[in-house]
Amino acid sequence: MAAERRKPRLNLRVRGLDGQGRASDIAGMTRYPVFHHPDYVAPLPTGHRFPMSKYEAVVKELKLLGSDGYAVFRSASEVAAEAMRGAHDALYVEQLLALAVDPTIERRIGFPVTGQVLRRARHASGGTLGAARKALEVGAASNTAGGSHHAHPGFGSGYCVLNDVGIAARQLLAEGAVERILVVDLDVHQGDGTAVMFESEPRVFTFSMHCEANFPVRKARSDLDIGLDVGTDDATYLKRLEVSLPRILEMHRPQLVFYNAGVDVHAEDRLGRLALSDDGLEARDRFVARECLESGVPFVTVMGGGYGADVSVIARRHARTIAIAAEVWERTMPTPRAEASGL
Repeated sequence: MAAERRKPRLNLRVRGLDGQGRASDIAGMTRYPVFHHPDYVAPLPTGHRFPMSKYEAVVKELKLLGSDGYAVFRSASEVAAEAMRGAHDALYVEQLLALAVDPTIERRIGFPVTGQVLRRARHASGGTLGAARKALEVGAASNTAGGSHHAHPGFGSGYCVLNDVGIAARQLLAEGAVERILVVDLDVHQGDGTAVMFESEPRVFTFSMHCEANFPVRKARSDLDIGLDVGTDDATYLKRLEVSLPRILEMHRPQLVFYNAGVDVHAEDRLGRLALSDDGLEARDRFVARECLESGVPFVTVMGGGYGADVSVIARRHARTIAIAAEVWERTMPTPRAEASGL
């Protein structure tokens, strides 16, 4: 990256959620918005390898990183059934609401869809939608869940019940809150469900950079796919990202970015197969945040994947992504800020 950065400018004059197109007032905002809910954790069968407890652990790790001084936690609402239908097929939504999901779909998901699992998926989707709304107001926000990019319009897959980014993007487009959206998916697995969901939607550009020899075996077609070799290291990974993302931002001119910041690209991840270090993860997250905010584009981070025996280690990596987003956001905000109240 060049030593000289372009002058920061946050473009918060996208159409407001009230439809009036008024500029958001960001004076007085000092704390970074982070969306969370206790129902992000739901019980799974004993011994299941999906690290469900990380969604609680990430909040503890954020507090260890000093989030009491820079962040405000907001409660994620359950996403409405109508918003679910905006992104998913009606039959699948009805199966979910009735807790009568086809067993073949449950096998694709990887666990049964119980009432608590559905509440988790709806709260996680509501958290991503809430974070997106807040990002349009103040420039950036994070969800401590989300990134369920394997959920297709008609079925869940790969531990993903609802596609939270898909739901949020569809809802914001339907409301007229934005006209162009970019999905930056840097989870180690291709964002196949999101790609399929928006394959015929020119207002949403899907970019997935992932390990090619990894799940899903049959890849979908994103607007831009970069399939990386097994063992790709920090330098190679960052070079590909630094070439691609600025070009996409310039070409698509999004008014909102959803960033799936999966930490399963780490060399120690149980399901990853790439070789990024802690420093590489930090450089990746900082680059995405700076490119978005310094291009004037609000952005939302969602957690994505991260797998390992020690949940605290995985949660710490996720927490660091959010802390970096908050740091870059604070440095990029264009106006002086007094003490915030009720962000």
